[in-house]
Amino acid sequence: MSDENTTTAQDSPFRYETTSRDQAPQFVLPLVARIERAAPPARTDALETAARAVLVMLSDERSLGEGEWARAMRDWQDARIRKVVRRARGAEWRRAEALPGITVTGKSAEVRVFPPVPLDGWPKDLARLQVSGTDLDDPEPPTGADPTHPILWMSPDVDMSAGKAMAQAGHGAQLAWWELSAEDRTAWRDAGFPLSVRTPEAAHWRELTASGLPVVRDAGFTEIAPGSCTVVADHPALRAPRP
Repeated sequence: MSDENTTTAQDSPFRYETTSRDQAPQFVLPLVARIERAAPPARTDALETAARAVLVMLSDERSLGEGEWARAMRDWQDARIRKVVRRARGAEWRRAEALPGITVTGKSAEVRVFPPVPLDGWPKDLARLQVSGTDLDDPEPPTGADPTHPILWMSPDVDMSAGKAMAQAGHGAQLAWWELSAEDRTAWRDAGFPLSVRTPEAAHWRELTASGLPVVRDAGFTEIAPGSCTVVADHPALRAPRP
């Protein structure tokens, strides 16, 4: 699926049932979070930074048209949409930074996103990084989200490690991106991809999942049960009824 298309419910790359996407070669979008022992990032900032990193990759000129990453991006989006977050510190982070990719910085978080790679074809400097150990906390509860900006609502019912939640936030941002018009995509990109990640109360979550906004239902490859609803992508441009 190219970046100009949207998905139908039957063709969603996040469906846990077997679909035609499973027949395509499988790729993964690697993300690496910098987690130094002495100064780990805040959890919410890490989730928001990961989501922005996915958007930056999707909109980068190298990912579009005849760009150097475009073929890998198309192949990845034609199959299951997999994202894997690994952690790095010190020399590991410096080696990751030397590979082709984009580093996105938040208030306390740094996340580097790389062009998609085959599921079993990770570069060795990324393959040796750990997936576990990304348990992060918020020193202070997040403030209220700005309703004029996109909000990625995380399920209050699903317990996820920070790394898993970062990948899910990236899924939500990607679904919102696919649903937007070219004009709304440009406006979001030019504004620097402002967004918030928040966890709603249970009643609000039920309303969100029934609202018609894009919903991520995890395929269940890691940590959580297949079909779990993990994120609702609440972009202001998607709230109004669409023709």
